[in-house]
Amino acid sequence: MSTETLIRPLITEKGQMLGQKRNTYVFEVSYETNKVEIKKAVQKMYGVTVKDVSTAIMPGKPKSRFTRSGTMIGKSGSFKKAYVTLNEGESIDFFANV
Repeated sequence: MSTETLIRPLITEKGQMLGQKRNTYVFEVSYETNKVEIKKAVQKMYGVTVKDVSTAIMPGKPKSRFTRSGTMIGKSGSFKKAYVTLNEGESIDFFANV
């Protein structure tokens, strides 16, 4: 298990609603990790019991911006994210140390 398994939690409106309704949290993870490694990393880092892990690879999106020298066209990077469902009665507080 690499130290870079969990890159960061994804704090979005959809992720917050999943956390409240289904006790599911969203993390950005590295491409090389599998579901078992993600489960172990979350349990070790946050001290919770993981019930289920689902992964999804999000493709990069085309981006463009208009500058003085013309239109610059590029692409945002793709990434892998994991939906981690915890057992009933457990939760993760991302803002505890803030």
